[in-house]
Amino acid sequence: MQATSYTYDAETRTGSVLLDDGTPVPFDAAAFDAGALRLLRPGQRVRIETEGEGESLRITLVTLQTL
Repeated sequence: MQATSYTYDAETRTGSVLLDDGTPVPFDAAAFDAGALRLLRPGQRVRIETEGEGESLRITLVTLQTL
């Protein structure tokens, strides 16, 4: 699934993305680390993997979207 980086805290390696429908979804350090990223800037397109649905939706991986 694709999303847009919305927030990112380099100190905690946590942040949030916006799904294409505008829904914000937070991610934790484990999801950020799983993508082997060093930095994430607001507005970057990312690829995410998730578990669950609705209120229990959880991001398990964040990586940059490449063409």
